[in-house]
Amino acid sequence: MSNYQKIKERIENLLRHRIAIIDGAMGTMIQRYKLDEAAYRGERFSDWPHDLQGNNDLLSLTQPQVITEIHRQYLEAGADIIETNTFNAQAISLADYKMESLAYEMNLAAAQIARKAVDEFVAANPGRECFVAGSLGPTNRTATLSPDVNNPAYRSVTYDQLIDAYYDQTRGLIDGGADLLIVETVFDPLNSKAGLFAIQKYFDETGNKVPVMCSFTITDASGRTLTGQTVEAYWNAVAHMDLLSIGINCALGPKEMRPFIEELSTIAPIYVSAYPNAGLPDPLSPTGFPETPETLAPQLSEWAQAGFLNIVGGCCGTTPDHIREIAKAVKGCSPRIPPEIEPYLRLSGLEALTLRPDTNFVNIGERTNVTGSPKFAKADFEW
Repeated sequence: MSNYQKIKERIENLLRHRIAIIDGAMGTMIQRYKLDEAAYRGERFSDWPHDLQGNNDLLSLTQPQVITEIHRQYLEAGADIIETNTFNAQAISLADYKMESLAYEMNLAAAQIARKAVDEFVAANPGRECFVAGSLGPTNRTATLSPDVNNPAYRSVTYDQLIDAYYDQTRGLIDGGADLLIVETVFDPLNSKAGLFAIQKYFDETGNKVPVMCSFTITDASGRTLTGQTVEAYWNAVAHMDLLSIGINCALGPKEMRPFIEELSTIAPIYVSAYPNAGLPDPLSPTGFPETPETLAPQLSEWAQAGFLNIVGGCCGTTPDHIREIAKAVKGCSPRIPPEIEPYLRLSGLEALTLRPDTNFVNIGERTNVTGSPKFAKADFEW
């Protein structure tokens, strides 16, 4: 049995028997340490010619003990899956700090830190089955939208640049010992498709494969990603990939996310994950978010009882205390059973299109006919 098959069998055995717990926010926890510029730089980068405070991914190199401690707190709180400290650890986002060349090293170090934390925790807690998920974030650019309102055709990043950045990140995470990969907080489906392509390219070229999770972000009550896709349309856009799970995270609190995770749970024939923020940002709240562990957990328990979930945790504003209460709240709840989905042709633009046996005439293409296009009228087709 290959290493991939072993990992997949272990994680699926967990998911078949109960709802798995994924950890909470890394950034929220890092903020608690109130690290200054010198702490971010450490000794190695003391003379770096650019401000580094806020580059959380760098802490895997300069303050590894902080990242290790955060992982341990989430594991002790009940997390079955912990994510590496690599949300922005790819060349595109690291360009803000002039650290593009350090992407592989950051991912390698972050995965090694998480791997060690999990291995030590499992050794001290027989019976616990825990996993390291290598986090691949959305980058700070979008391949779909122009950042220049005066030039709609302009793009600040290309699809090929995204593939290269995600490939390098994937390489570091797997070399560092990640059990899983998670393409998360997807606001631009094209970015995520580049990420998934890069992962598959790495699998094909190296023969080294791990299960892949994917989690996208619905930005507001419209039920769409930032670039305009609906829940079903996004699922259709990535359904070709051999995914372990599909889910929704970030942007919304539990109240706002509920209808969208319910919809996803009915259409995806694979495992479903959800890790909402601790509510919508609230500057008047001491933590910046309104949902406490005691208010968030019961809402996610209701989702579990309704049969929406296979994996659950928290995003921005959540802490080990939130995860601990969530783990208690869903304990004993049966995991969602993925539905069987009819193998119809399912397409996606901004909206989903499903062609069923009873679907009426569907006109494919725009202006590709003799009345709408002079070129077609003059063309010499052989039928």
